Formats: sequence, C-alpha cells, structure tokens
Amino acid sequence: MLDTSYTASDILVLEGLEGVRKRPAMYIGTTGPAGLNHLILEVIDNSIDEAMAGFCKEIKVFINKDNTVEVIDDGRGIPVDIHQQLGISALEVVMTKLHAGGKFNGKVYRVSGGLHGVGVSVVNALSEWLIVEIKKDGQIYRQRYERGMPVTPVEAVDTSLFRGTKIRFKPDPLIFEKTEFDYNLIRDRVEELAYLNKGLMITLEDRRVKKEETFLFEGGISSFITTLIGEGNQSIQDEPLFIQKQEDGVIIESALIYTENTEGRILSFANSINTQEGGTHLIGFRGGMLKAITSYAKTHKIVTEEPITSEDVREGLYAVISIRLPEPEFEGQTKTKLGNVKIRGIVEKVIYEDVLTYFERNPETARRIIDRVLLSYKSREAAKKARELTRKKVQLESSQLPGKLAECSEKDPKLREIFIVEGESAGGSAKQARDRLFQAILPLKGKILNVEKTNLNKVIDNSEIQSIIGSLGVGMGEKLNLNGLRYHKVVIMTDADVDGSHIRTLILTLFYRYFRELIDAGYVYIAQPPLYKTSRGKQVNYFYSDAELEEYSEKHDGHLEIQRFKGLGEMSADELWITTMDPEKRNLLKVIIEDAERAAEILSICMGEKVEPRRDFIEKNAFRVRNLDV
Repeated sequence: MLDTSYTASDILVLEGLEGVRKRPAMYIGTTGPAGLNHLILEVIDNSIDEAMAGFCKEIKVFINKDNTVEVIDDGRGIPVDIHQQLGISALEVVMTKLHAGGKFNGKVYRVSGGLHGVGVSVVNALSEWLIVEIKKDGQIYRQRYERGMPVTPVEAVDTSLFRGTKIRFKPDPLIFEKTEFDYNLIRDRVEELAYLNKGLMITLEDRRVKKEETFLFEGGISSFITTLIGEGNQSIQDEPLFIQKQEDGVIIESALIYTENTEGRILSFANSINTQEGGTHLIGFRGGMLKAITSYAKTHKIVTEEPITSEDVREGLYAVISIRLPEPEFEGQTKTKLGNVKIRGIVEKVIYEDVLTYFERNPETARRIIDRVLLSYKSREAAKKARELTRKKVQLESSQLPGKLAECSEKDPKLREIFIVEGESAGGSAKQARDRLFQAILPLKGKILNVEKTNLNKVIDNSEIQSIIGSLGVGMGEKLNLNGLRYHKVVIMTDADVDGSHIRTLILTLFYRYFRELIDAGYVYIAQPPLYKTSRGKQVNYFYSDAELEEYSEKHDGHLEIQRFKGLGEMSADELWITTMDPEKRNLLKVIIEDAERAAEILSICMGEKVEPRRDFIEKNAFRVRNLDV
C-alpha cells in the first residue's frame, strides 16, 4: 500500500545540477527540435507518474502564443516543507538538484517513468525562466527560477481547496536553435499516454492557433490497438486479445490482433515510456508469442517440423505490450530501451500462458492465426530462394561501374560523396557544378521503380537500380556489405517541387527496403536545393520554401524579381554549387529512422498497392500538411 503522504523526508538527493547547461545534449539528446519538445514530455511524465500512483485523474497542457508551456495536474503536489538534509524547501530541491526526487526509495512511487530524477530539474536548467505553483494543504505555493536558479523564495500566495502542480516555463533561446514547439509531436505522445493510462483525461490546447483536444480512453490499450490497425486492415480475430496480469511485482498489459496485412506493428512501453528501441519486455513478448503458437500447433498437429521463427509470428501482428515495474533500468535519460534482465522471463511466461489459454478457448481463431503464420513462413522461404538466385547477379552488378556515373578522383571512401540526381538535365548541371576531386554524379532517368509494389526479380532487373547497385558497390538486401561502400556520403538530390518530392520518396523507399544499413550507418543524406531566387539590382537571395519567400517579401517592399525553379536543370552550375553542393554553404539533411516499425508501416500504406489504407492515412493526417505544392 502506497503512503498517501508525500513530504520532504521522501526526497533523496544524489547530486547537483552542474553541467546541464554546458552539455544539454547529454540530458535531452539534442538542442534541436527533438530536444526542445522533449522538455514538455519530461514535465508531463512527472504528472503521469502521479497518475500511475493513483493520485492524478486529469492533466492539462497549454502551448501559449509566446511558446511558453504550462502543464497542470491534480496530483498530490510537490512537497514544499523544509528538507532536513539541505535546509531548504523540498520544492527547491526537486527543481534545482539533479537526481533529486521521490522515486528512489519505492515508498512514494512504486513505479515511475521519471526514475532518474533529472527531468524537471533539467527543464528548469534549460529554461529562460520557470514558475512552479503547488496547491497543497489549503495553500498555493509559488517559486520562480531563471536559468535554473531560484530568484524568489517558496512562498504562499493564496489559498485553495484543491491540490496539484502547475509548471510554466520558457525554453532558453541561448540553448535551443529554435523555441517553437511542435504541436503534432506533443499531441501524438499525449494521445499515447491517455491510451496507456485508461481513465486519465489529458487536455492539450495550442493557444497559438486556438486548437484544443481532449483524450480519455476507458478501453485503454484495447482502444489503442483498434486505432493502430485502422479501417483499411482486415483482422482475422473478432476482437483484440487483451491480457492483464501481475507477476512478481510487475504489472503486464498487452493487447494484440492479427490482420491480413503483410506488415505489422508492435509498440512497447515501460512505465508509460515509449521504449522505441524495445528491450527485455519486447523480447519476452516475442518469445512468448512464438512459444505459444508453436506449442499449440504441434499439440494439435497443425504443423510438423517447419522451423517457424519470430519473424513469421510478427507478420500481420499489431500489438501493444505495456509493463509497470519498480526500478526500471533504461538505457540513457531519453529512455528508449529497457534493460531489466528478469523482465524477459516474466513477460514471456505471462504471454505464453495467456495466449495458449486463448487458443484453447477459441480453436477456430487459433487455426486462422496459425495458418497466417505458416503462410508467412512459406513466403519467407520462397523469398529466400529467390534472393539466392539473384545474389550472383547483384554481386555482378556491384562489381561494374555504370557508364552514366561521373566518377571523382579521390580514392578514400570517407572523403568521397555521390549525388543521385533526378533526370539527365539536372545530372548535366550537377556534373558541371561539382568538385571533381571528391564528388561523383549519378543521374537517373525518370521516376525510379516503386519497389514497394514490385517483387525482387523486377527490382534487380531495373536498369536505374542496377546503376545504383554498381555505383555504391555494396550489394543489396541481406547480402549488403558496407565494407565495399565506395562513398560515405550518399546524397539524394531532386527538384524542390512536388514531383521532386515524389521521386525522392521512391528513392528513399528503395534505400529503406534494400540499402537499410546505409541509413543506419548515417551515410544517406537529402540535398536541399532552393525553390526560389529573388533579385533586386545586384542583390540575389535564394529561398527554400513559400514561407521563407513570403516572410522576406513582407519585409522588403519595392521591386523584386522572383524566379521559381522548375527543376535543378534550370539552375546554372554556379547556382547549383553555391546553394546545394558546396560543403561550406549547403544544408544536407541526414536520413535517420527513429521508429523502424512505424516507418515500415507508413511505407506500406503510402507506397503499397492497397488504396483503402492510403486514403484513410491521408484523410487522418491531411491537417498536418504545412506546404502543399499544387
């Protein structure tokens, strides 16, 4: 039974706040947009910990017009009494001391996401200012901080019959490149948290554009699964299988459903933290599923000796595995992977037992699921044989440089870069613009093949893909070998318009499906050519979006000549070099994969053959489009 009391004696201090402002990326990953938005999530996570402990029923999040943020909850409120060890208010301890909080002794929080105790103090350290208000014991207490340092004492400013915590902060522009929060990113996380904590109401309001949404899901992760599969995927179960059990002090919740989709998606969470890199709980889930399916199939003589793998089990499976455990071991402050060793066995046991029980009670559904898994196995074996037949051809293509490749003279792959360019005209401009010492150019003819709709044999036979294979020198797919890579910068350079964006997507789909290791190793980039050129006398400027051009035009009245580039081929060699290819001036975007399963699912939806899922996806996400070229 958790203590309902929460006082200064529950706050344990491990160390101070030194170094956070000096090395912020150590605590929030980056000072770019992802790190900025991480600040809100850290504050919300503290409120979620109160909800998981059973003391918080409502959370409100406001993004204000000035890009300040408020997070309000109706939890117990951070203690304000004097901390015996330090002689200052426990509130000030929590806000200014790294690794200080009520989450270390297991008395106040049996489970929590904010285990490390660094979240809110890091937010404080990286804010220009932060104000915290605590409703507790009939009073409202307030304290203000500037860049992590208290500038007012903790003082009672009013009375209140309610309880809770309110934190308002402004990110420090001295730390962050930009201080504009991403509503959609925060929205997705808030919705996720509402699914994971059924009965918890979370309101998100963006006062910059007068937009408000409230999330409350009494069905919890069972509702989450329904949202994940969408309307376009046909399920082979009447309803999701829901599992909830407590084992050895660990609460395990899971919901899963099989579909006819060739993809699938499994989301894993620990103490409401999205463990995007998985961990021991996800390994246990996959092991339990494989064990239950193979055990049932053999017992009922549905399958004999086929070596079904976890990969076969995952195809078409949509699932959420959420656990709550004391003292989670996360890898890093950003908490993307769970490391507790014993969790694997606990989760595997629960999933195995409950799935097996479900199969025994629902034999027809069990048979459909196992047939689905066997189909995946047979397809995988057929694809394996096809890959073996094409392997020698891929190796041959990898050893031959294509005739259209304009090679560079540098021999060290670490210093070499290749631009994969859309169209012969653009390729001609790029060849003139490049530095022949270290920049190679590979022009592609027309739109590259959509590999999401094409089998492997047709992919290998495509002449443009053969040119890419030969230029890179690493093979492709399962036989890809980075040791043979001839360039350590592979730059996709297409027109800045909508057609160029489409071609870029086709190339990225190819790389994700068949050259994934290059992306994971950080070798794939996207060039950023300008969309507009403006001239006023001898003054020339380049702009990369409609918004940039509009902002500039509003500030500079008078005659302004505007040229819209229809393609890279319209740019002179000098313009292409200055704006897009010169290492001293260009702006390359590195291609990274933050959520591999989600990326695979979106590719399947947007680039695959089925129209219905694509239409649903567009209708659901159309409001997120910022720049539409029509």
